[in-house]
Order: sequence, then structure tokens, then C-alpha cells
Amino acid sequence: MAKGACPCGSGLSYDECCGPLHRGASAADTAEQLMRSRYSAFAVGDADYLLRTWHEATRPSSLDLDAAQRWVGLEILDTRTGGLSDRAGTVEFRALFRFGRRTEELHERSRFVRVDGAWVYVGPLP
Repeated sequence: MAKGACPCGSGLSYDECCGPLHRGASAADTAEQLMRSRYSAFAVGDADYLLRTWHEATRPSSLDLDAAQRWVGLEILDTRTGGLSDRAGTVEFRALFRFGRRTEELHERSRFVRVDGAWVYVGPLP
């Protein structure tokens, strides 16, 4: 994906927003930015990025994305810490996806931490 709006809903183009993160040209500055880029990775089918940005303690050994699943919307509901000077943070979000004609929702409060200066996804909070 090179042109068009970024799937994360930032209002920027993919090349200005999540594209450089996916290509490894830069790293996410905040937990929310990482969460948005991970959503975009699901939307564009970038399993490698998802695995690279997953904490090693909770990361699966592989990840198979379903090409029939289309991610169609992201809403950030709440962000707690996870800023430029923080070491941990949480992001609550709602993501919509489609399987054929059926639309479903994923609602999660995700935990993020910094490892060697880079934000990584740990997993959902209860």
C-alpha cells in the first residue's frame, strides 16, 4: 500500500503515517502511535511488523492473518500514559472488521511497554 489514507484514521496518507513504521524507517514515539500502526498492519496484512512490535514474553511464534478479514475502522477511546517520557501505557480502542457481509467489533484495553527505548505491545488488559 503506497497511496491513499492511512488505515489508522489519522487523516494522513499511509506514506506519511504508518508506512515508515512498517518499513522500519522510524519507530513509534508513543503507545498510541504504536497501537495505530499495529491496527494498520492488520489492515494491510503486515504480519512481520505485528510480530516485531510484540513483546517477546507474549509474542506468538507465528501469525497467520486471514485475507478474508477486512479491517474497516479504528476509534481510540482512551489513552493512559504511554507518552514520550513514559515507560508503560495503555490504549483502549474499538476496531471494526468485516468477514463478507458481517461486521464485527474488537474492543480492547491494550498494554504497552518500552523495551530498549522502543514501544512494544504486551497484550490486552482484563
